[in-house]
Amino acid sequence: MDSLIQTAAKQLDTHLQEIIQWHFSPETGCPFWLNWARQAGWDPRDEIKTFSDIGKFPHFQDEWLRDLQPDVWVPAQYKGRPFNIFETGGTTGMPKQRIGWDDYKTDYSEFSEKLSDEHFPRNHYWLMMGPTGPRRLRLAIEHLANVRGSSCYFIDLDPRWVKKVISNKQFDQARAYMEHVVDQAATILKHRKVSGLFTTPKLLEALAEKVNLWDAGIRGVFCGGTTMAPQYVRFIVEEVLEGRIGFYPTYGNTLMGLAASVPLRPEDKFSITYYAPQPRAVLRVVDPNNTSQLKNYGEWGRVELTTLTKEFFMPRFLERDEAIRREPRAPYAWDGVAEVRPFGAMEKNIVEGVY
Repeated sequence: MDSLIQTAAKQLDTHLQEIIQWHFSPETGCPFWLNWARQAGWDPRDEIKTFSDIGKFPHFQDEWLRDLQPDVWVPAQYKGRPFNIFETGGTTGMPKQRIGWDDYKTDYSEFSEKLSDEHFPRNHYWLMMGPTGPRRLRLAIEHLANVRGSSCYFIDLDPRWVKKVISNKQFDQARAYMEHVVDQAATILKHRKVSGLFTTPKLLEALAEKVNLWDAGIRGVFCGGTTMAPQYVRFIVEEVLEGRIGFYPTYGNTLMGLAASVPLRPEDKFSITYYAPQPRAVLRVVDPNNTSQLKNYGEWGRVELTTLTKEFFMPRFLERDEAIRREPRAPYAWDGVAEVRPFGAMEKNIVEGVY
């Protein structure tokens, strides 16, 4: 494993240099980073040689994606090409926006290789029960289904509304909305053949109370979007999916793409570990009080994300999540993040809604 870790680190350094060259060269870079380098007074093309140098950048700021017009992020080589505009949660105020062209296709095509044909049969049908609208997820899930020769049904969900009514303690409205979403999914499963399901754990649990998922034809569940503590994972795997439907938890967002989980082993005790799609994205678990310092393996810390694609460069973004730092595990030769939950979840009550 040591040689694989060294090889992966070299690949990351090579990829990082390529991305830095791209984003900070006038021929290819975007207005934001070219202007940033002028104001900063140093050229990352000269100073960033390995990933250990990434600390020379400040933390990427939310406001840059909230306050600036999207075209400041268009690389010179992409100028004139219409782009997708994807949004993050946006529960309060202006949402963060990320533009893109093909990154989501690359991310999800790669993820397809991690899905078993037994659990997600090719040339069949999927159902997505989750947020569509301005989110990357809708196009990404459809692309993933299409890559596997499948077509996808969609049940829409507005998580901003759910979080709003829960924050206002209008729990009856939140329950009614959840039932409305679940009823639509149950109708599809009753009248159409579906073998693959994407949803959030809470919606999965609610759907399973209404429909026997195995009898309805579901063979694989691709799940993401919320805290999944080990005891809840055990409940999903053993009770909801009855130990016979494939379970693929993921950790992803508009800014990163998709971190896949490694299959659960008995010794994991239902603790899920996710691995970023390195070298396109890198996840680190850092000390929240000294973010230049990595936490030790097995320790909790704040999740820091660096995204490295030609479409989007985002160094050292502090996620609103915390996780346990985990060792590399085949087939991944880099660190993982485990038991992801909202940052500060143990100190304060955090509304996750149907996520």
